[in-house]
This record gives sequence, structure tokens and C-alpha cells, in this order.
Amino acid sequence: MPNPSTPSSDQIAQATATLTQLKDYLRINPPVTDVLPLLARLLDEDTGVPILLGDVLRSAARLVSQQAASPKTDEIRLIIDGLRDAAQEATDWHVLHWDIQRLSGHAFAPAGPPPTS
Repeated sequence: MPNPSTPSSDQIAQATATLTQLKDYLRINPPVTDVLPLLARLLDEDTGVPILLGDVLRSAARLVSQQAASPKTDEIRLIIDGLRDAAQEATDWHVLHWDIQRLSGHAFAPAGPPPTS
């Protein structure tokens, strides 16, 4: 496996800023047909956010487990278990990929103005 470069905190901030941009875009009530390709990439069954987030959380749990002082405290064990549980839950969301694909075959009404709160 090639040696990956270390992402900077600015790169991570850019990734989360992009997700925030998508969240804000969805709030303006765009046409579903414009949104589906974005969601398809976001929720891709192999490279989408659920899979990547699950992998990141699993790797973080492994690192904490390997590098924590021995013996591990109850608090460290709880954190490791929490990371592993969250990783599994995030990965389980990959099934949303199929929902997005199924939406592609449906007709949608034109987008209207965003709802007011």
C-alpha cells in the first residue's frame, strides 16, 4: 500500500465545509433531479461518506487501542467501544445508496420555494 500523505486540518475543514454547503443547498428546495447525483456520490456504496466515516472511526479506535498506556482504563475502553459502535452504525448507512438509485426512476413535481419556518 502506498504511503498516504497526512491531511491537514484545513483539508478536513474544507471537507466539512463542503458538507455544510450541501446541507445549505438542500434547504433552498432545489429540484430532486438536481440533488440525486449529489446524493449518489455522497452515499456511494463503496466510496461514500458512510463507508469512509466508518473506516475512519475504526482506524481511530485501532490507534487508540494500540497506543493507549497499558493497562487500559475503563474510560479508554469505553471510548474505543464507542468509536467501534459508531463506525458500524455509520457503515450500516451505506444501504441508503440503494434508496437513491431507486429514486432515479420516479417523477417529481417542480421545486417550489423553500418552506418558511
